[in-house]
Amino acid sequence: MIHSLKQLVRNQLALFLSLARNPKFWLILSTDIALLVVAHYLAFAIRFADSIFGEQSFNYLSNTKILSLPLFLICVKIPIFYAVGLYRGMWRYTSYSDILNILKGTLYAGAVVIVLILFINRFQGYSRSIFILDSLLTFVLITGHRVLIRYFYKNLEGPRQFFRRQLQSRKKNLLLVGAGSAADKVLREIQSNRNLPYHIVGLVDDDPHKTGLKIHGIPVVGLIEDIGQHAERTNTEEILITISAISSSDMQRIVALCQETGLAFKVLPGIDQLIDGKISIKAIRDISYADLLGREEVRLEQDIIGDYLTDKIVLVTGAGGSIGSELCRQILRFCPRHLLLYDAGEENLYSIQMELQHEFDFRNLVPILGKVQDQGLLELVFSTYKPSVVFHAAAYKHVPLVETNPWQAIHNNVFAAQLLIETAIIHKVQRFVLVSTDKAVRPTNVMGASKRLTELLMMAYGKARWDGSFCPTRTKLMQSTANVPNDHTTIFMAVRFGNVLGSSGSVIPLFKRQIQRGGPVTVTHPEVTRYFMSIQEAAQLILQAGAMGKGGEIFLLKMGKPIKIAQMARNLIKLAGKEPDTEIEIHYTGLRSGEKLYEELITEGEGIVQTGHEKIMVLQGDGKNCSELSSVLEQLLQKSKEHDALAIKELLQQIIPEYTPDVSSAIVSGSLQDVPADDRAAN
Repeated sequence: MIHSLKQLVRNQLALFLSLARNPKFWLILSTDIALLVVAHYLAFAIRFADSIFGEQSFNYLSNTKILSLPLFLICVKIPIFYAVGLYRGMWRYTSYSDILNILKGTLYAGAVVIVLILFINRFQGYSRSIFILDSLLTFVLITGHRVLIRYFYKNLEGPRQFFRRQLQSRKKNLLLVGAGSAADKVLREIQSNRNLPYHIVGLVDDDPHKTGLKIHGIPVVGLIEDIGQHAERTNTEEILITISAISSSDMQRIVALCQETGLAFKVLPGIDQLIDGKISIKAIRDISYADLLGREEVRLEQDIIGDYLTDKIVLVTGAGGSIGSELCRQILRFCPRHLLLYDAGEENLYSIQMELQHEFDFRNLVPILGKVQDQGLLELVFSTYKPSVVFHAAAYKHVPLVETNPWQAIHNNVFAAQLLIETAIIHKVQRFVLVSTDKAVRPTNVMGASKRLTELLMMAYGKARWDGSFCPTRTKLMQSTANVPNDHTTIFMAVRFGNVLGSSGSVIPLFKRQIQRGGPVTVTHPEVTRYFMSIQEAAQLILQAGAMGKGGEIFLLKMGKPIKIAQMARNLIKLAGKEPDTEIEIHYTGLRSGEKLYEELITEGEGIVQTGHEKIMVLQGDGKNCSELSSVLEQLLQKSKEHDALAIKELLQQIIPEYTPDVSSAIVSGSLQDVPADDRAAN
């Protein structure tokens, strides 16, 4: 006990000596002493205001006890102020907690003074009300002193900072669109950080009732529809859209109005970052097409997603791709025990590994460089790490390339998925989520047909249709695996959705490169339409669907309205500050091989069933079992080895009657068996 007390005294003495070496400490202390004296005599002046120059006042001041009272107050209050920590703060950053400390110190000090005087002479010769007024004035003056220091540093920044600011480049006049919570955050950040190169001149909003009101001293100058007039009147140099939640039509309207001003305009991130507290003036960026898309915030059922991801070992195939990498980012929100990153691309795998380690500070990563078709590697990974959840996002997705190289779709999309499914069953994975595509609906290309066949395989291996036997195309190693279960507990499901903005192979990066080169922008057909959503939304809904599956479902993400690609091209040209058809031409090249004019989300015969989530539906369709698929799968495997494009497409049509193949497109038109032996040898 005595040792602890001695240690406490030593620590406090060391702290005081450290403070005493700072000249600012003595300056603050001296000012507080002066303010305590001022507070006491102000209290006296207020108490005897009606007779400040009268005989009563003179007699009170001439009392030696009264003249010595300020010294008594200083000796009591200053140690109490020190004890509650009033001299250990950096007053340029005065906050509510500091003001509460001042209030606490003032109350403690006032109480001690009253108790001591009551104990010494029971207030004989003293006016009791003076001590109450003294405490109130002490709090006001001490607090005002601290707030003044903060104001000085915030607004005047001291002589050196003031003159340095004069030497800095002139700040841009910034007009904010939207007078809500996001604008409030931007205003506070700009006003608290004088190094930011912006000066806010006003706000505009759609609500006429806000006109004339102020946020942090900045006025709402008028309506958004009159932004051109307001920008000219306030000498605006740049416009910032600060609306946290906005529809597609409203964003397009605002962008059009901003474009008419001829000024540069930017936007803040969406509502998800606003809710997470990440929104910052540093996050200002140019308008993207995702902003014009106006997708609503995704509602995630955090609890049920956490039930199957938190503290679990999760494997993501295609982890370096567009969807796979975003899945990894979203999975980290639920704190998995380990995250296995499986990808065949060295650069992509390294990129997502470094991002998750350094930007998300997640270290329990296992990067696996290899193909899903490598059964030995799959066995090693599953037996070593025993993943509980698998997200299969690895696939070839580029329609024209896969159309001319169909054997790659069979090897990479179909048989790799089958091998992964079988491995998951043997190693008792709890949940298996297959990432599918809307191109699997009434497919007109090999990519879509291969993904539809993968969906059928997923359903065939599901608990509802599996008869305890694997499809016969599994390898000898799989056939010899011991302890193959007659029944399994793995829950399989697929998630089907349309295009995602900015993904590899997306038209948007292509259009942007074409615009940067000065055009032309190439569109296949003036009426071609596609469904779009952001990568973040797609990944979040995949996680949500993964929690909802009971086994064998195909979940369908609601994609909203289809978008004309030609209109998308025009919007992107306008966002780049150019005029379509005049500055940047649009050329129509005709539909490519296997390409649809319109995409579909369901096949005839698939019944849509609503789920408990407003953005997810489930499809209940007829599937096949392994015996029905076995013969065609064996033939597909053989024809893929022979690179026989025509035979591959014919076999796909046999198993998927709604598939309409394009028999003319392939880099090799037929089987190598048809090539003369001499030519094969020469090649």
